[in-house]
Amino acid sequence: MKAIWNNTVIAESDDTVLVEGNHYFPESSLKREFITFSNHKTSCAWKGQASYYSLLINGELNTDAVWYYPEPKPEAEMVRGRVAFANSVKVG
Repeated sequence: MKAIWNNTVIAESDDTVLVEGNHYFPESSLKREFITFSNHKTSCAWKGQASYYSLLINGELNTDAVWYYPEPKPEAEMVRGRVAFANSVKVG
């Protein structure tokens, strides 16, 4: 599986976990040179609080395009240490 935005592969792994239609990639597969800070957070009733990263590639910003659960609830343990991507990022 690859995650691509702005014609650039931002993550690649054969080890993804599919949750609610989103492929969660190992955080270690994320190419950090394309990641920039975001202070955005959301809450999921069963997964817990999500934190976000934005993408910055070739001068273009994709705000809050990557999310992760630093401390997922017990029933969402399968997403710990993994990242998922907004619809603007092509995953396949």
